[in-house]
Amino acid sequence: MEQMILIKQGTIHDAVHEEPYQADILIGDGKIKKIAPVLEGKIINEAKIIDASGKHVYPGFVEAHCHLGLDGYGIGFEGQDYNERTDSLTPQLSAIDGINPQDPTFAMALEAGVTCVATGPGSSNVLGGTFAAIKTVGRRVDDMVVKKAVAMKCAFGENPKRCYKDKDNYSRMSTASKLRIMLEKTREYMEKKEAAGEDILKRPAYDPKLEALIPVIRGELPLKAHAHRADDIFTAIRIAREYGLELAIDHCTDGALIAEDLAKEGYPVAVGPSFGHAGKFELKNKSFQTPGILAKAGCQVSIITDSPVIQQQYLPLCAGLAVKNGMDEFAALQAITINAARHIGVADRVGSLEEGKDADIVIADGNPLISDTVVEQVLVDGKVVVGA
Repeated sequence: MEQMILIKQGTIHDAVHEEPYQADILIGDGKIKKIAPVLEGKIINEAKIIDASGKHVYPGFVEAHCHLGLDGYGIGFEGQDYNERTDSLTPQLSAIDGINPQDPTFAMALEAGVTCVATGPGSSNVLGGTFAAIKTVGRRVDDMVVKKAVAMKCAFGENPKRCYKDKDNYSRMSTASKLRIMLEKTREYMEKKEAAGEDILKRPAYDPKLEALIPVIRGELPLKAHAHRADDIFTAIRIAREYGLELAIDHCTDGALIAEDLAKEGYPVAVGPSFGHAGKFELKNKSFQTPGILAKAGCQVSIITDSPVIQQQYLPLCAGLAVKNGMDEFAALQAITINAARHIGVADRVGSLEEGKDADIVIADGNPLISDTVVEQVLVDGKVVVGA
């Protein structure tokens, strides 16, 4: 049994209660065992003490949408594994087969307190493959996985049009049609498999693309829809409704224009990357005001970097810029912790400081949403991975 750790008397920002409070946190076997005003006793006396008095304690930060480990740092094409450019329909691809844990961006993310990310294929494809939720520390991706498949990536708007305009996808209508055709084929394929039962001679020929989409049709795996423009967002919703699918909306650049509609629809939204130049037409409305407007309308909002578009370590800063542009500070904290964890289906393990959850913890000398705050220590699965 590993030695327990006791974080003593830090100011706790648990991402559940709006008001921070002072308490002790007991950690054992990689989990948060107990949170209480003061913890005492024999087990406590044997624990390794981290004195957090005068410090601020947060859950490890969670990124709901990025390409960490799939786009190599400073190594050009050879390190780019986040887009498959040979086929516009590649749902059979899995993020974990392309992630490189040795890439230096992992250490950068970890030092800023980003402890869990959903990373996966980019947006060149109508269907790109499955995103994985992983921790940001480890040598081998198999040991970093929180959930192997959190969502099936699909994309609307400019990217699949631009990337496949000379092949088979020139318009938004084509993108939507291709997605519907794949969903129809999957439904038929699944029904034939079910009807065949154990009779292998009656089963349809194995199709890896359709196999990968069966969990989507069954509602077990949400579509993770890349959609910036308002009409693209509504197309994603329209198709999800037609097929009874689970859906999460990523980027949501025009979200402020349709905030009331999105709140009524109830799908989770992840906003970003909001920093930098609007490099294409569908980004003309991008703004750090959008997360706050959507949150005030009643949406479940996450804030994302889409790293490497914005470097992963600046996730807390992006939340801080949303606060500067009108977002409630607690809502911004939730947007990079518990809401992000909900967005990717891992809130049972990460995203808040609660008993029974993974001991992914950030200890800082102030508010990490402010740029001059220093992250002093980071724990992942109860182990100190940054700081002494």
